[in-house]
Amino acid sequence: MAGPSNGNRRKAFGKHKLDLSDKSFLRLINFVFTRHKIRLIIIFICIVVSAVASTIAGTFLQRLVDDCIVPGMEKGLDAVMPILTNYITIMAIIYASGVICSLIYNNIGATVTQTTLRDIRNEMFDKMQRFPIRYFDTHIHGDIMSTYTNDTDSVRQLVSQGIPSLLQSSLTIIAILAVMLSYSIWLSLVVFFVIMIMFRITKKLGMRSATFMTSQQRSLAKVEGYIEEMMSGQKVVKVFNHEEETKTGFKALNDKLFEDSEEANRVGNIIMPILGNVGNLMYVVVAFVGGLLVVLHVQNVSLRGLNPITIGIIVSFLGMSRHLSQVIGQISMQVSTVAMAIAGAKRVFELIDVEPEEDEGFVTLVNARRNEKGEIEEVDHYTGMWAWNNYHRHSHEQEYVELKGDVRFNNVDFSYVEGKQILYDVSLYAKPGQKIAFVGATGAGKTTITNLINRFYDIPEGKITYDGINITKIKKDDLRRSLGVVLQDVNLFTGTVMENIRYGNLKATDEECINAAKLANAHDFIIRLPEGYNTMLTGNGSQLSQGQRQLISIARAAVANPPVMILDEATSSIDTRTEKLVQDGMDNLMKGRTVFVIAHRLSTVRNSDAIMVLDHGHIIERGTHDELIAEKGVYYQLYTGAFELE
Repeated sequence: MAGPSNGNRRKAFGKHKLDLSDKSFLRLINFVFTRHKIRLIIIFICIVVSAVASTIAGTFLQRLVDDCIVPGMEKGLDAVMPILTNYITIMAIIYASGVICSLIYNNIGATVTQTTLRDIRNEMFDKMQRFPIRYFDTHIHGDIMSTYTNDTDSVRQLVSQGIPSLLQSSLTIIAILAVMLSYSIWLSLVVFFVIMIMFRITKKLGMRSATFMTSQQRSLAKVEGYIEEMMSGQKVVKVFNHEEETKTGFKALNDKLFEDSEEANRVGNIIMPILGNVGNLMYVVVAFVGGLLVVLHVQNVSLRGLNPITIGIIVSFLGMSRHLSQVIGQISMQVSTVAMAIAGAKRVFELIDVEPEEDEGFVTLVNARRNEKGEIEEVDHYTGMWAWNNYHRHSHEQEYVELKGDVRFNNVDFSYVEGKQILYDVSLYAKPGQKIAFVGATGAGKTTITNLINRFYDIPEGKITYDGINITKIKKDDLRRSLGVVLQDVNLFTGTVMENIRYGNLKATDEECINAAKLANAHDFIIRLPEGYNTMLTGNGSQLSQGQRQLISIARAAVANPPVMILDEATSSIDTRTEKLVQDGMDNLMKGRTVFVIAHRLSTVRNSDAIMVLDHGHIIERGTHDELIAEKGVYYQLYTGAFELE
């Protein structure tokens, strides 16, 4: 796979620039600061002390040379020993304070870093639970996972290393330059000139490296998304012999990641050698100019604006110039880290800022009972009876409507994507306790209807009512609490069988979970598992058969005890022998409930109270099994095999 041309790379370079005023960067700083004000103030003080200590300690070289070494050569060591001892003691104290402050801010910084990552992940996950289903339908799951791992890790590097290093380096540079100016303006000008060259190199190469580091972050997210997709679809890949095509697709993404990583690291790896050589050049120039100035001073040659230059000043200047070049090198190495962190923070905050699922509902679901007058009243304990608490905001009247499971569609239109309508003027009703079946070809709109009952999507036209209440007025959590869903694709979570059943009702006792399993015909096979109900399930229950997994999902719905059930092709992927067991479990579950059934196997819907035949979003036939057979329409042709469901 050919890499991007130099021209394209220059264009890419122009699109991504390191901007510390970027909203994501400033927001990250605010995110950290608002949670760790005291800790950050302590860290700042420690960094200042550490930076000043490293600079001041360098000035003692000048004093050691001028006040101890040079005089000691003339007067002897004993004459300067008190001064030497005093200087060494002061230097030890300064160095020790710098080391202690460095240890303090690194330890506190570790706490700040990990706490920040914990809070970011908590906030992302908390927000994600409120995302609309549409978001997960339109985003690659592996890409979302990359935000939790790679992007938060880049933020970690910024908080733990990038910001402290940049802050300490900046303070150190300021302190060193201030000391240099106090020693010699002319030598400082030499250093300034070389520093400008070093910063120019850092900006040019560092920014180029940062560009590809940012691209590397995006490419890595695509690679992880692709891997996640291939892992979840590995059976399909093998069944259709798509291994080679899959490898080709992965190779293309991996090659792009390689190119971005190679370019980023290639440019990043040459920064330090270049800056090191420039620093060596600065060292030589400072030594030469400084030596020349010392000679002029010894020969009593005075130049306008030239302060006396001693050997100690030159030694100190050389040490500080070396330190300065190292600090600038450290800054250059942090440019790509900061750029990656800004890119990561941007993706993190993009996830956090996703508009949550809107819920303008105000009708809630409550425990209820009938009093002596036969009126419904709310209670604070489970009674087996539920009611809608419908508070009329305009008239301020409190109304309780018993939850029965009466669901009606009135002239409903719907489309997932604008311009591609899925449902056309759909009207239907399901009275309490009725079983309503939807049949039709794939894409006819069957599952869409059940998605609308759950309010996974909202309708632009028409109305859906639940016990006479428009479902847009019902709080989504309460609406979904009243609905049970059994899907064709079963999702079991890592945990015991008991925990997976209790997922339907976290307050359910072990006895209630076991009764639900018995209702679903799952009890017999569960007790034969190695540890019965305490058997640990992993990998979506991969150690169980498809039928066993489906029975557990039915038990999970049963323990929730909802008045309305949605069965979405729950037996379509089960063998005929197991289907009888699952069907019996579902029949037990459906007793006394309003049930919506989607099934490809028409034999499973014969006993439905009403069967809706859908075709391209239209209900073209409705009636009981016998009525539709007598009509000899589409259903008759499907049932007798004249037509096949696609």
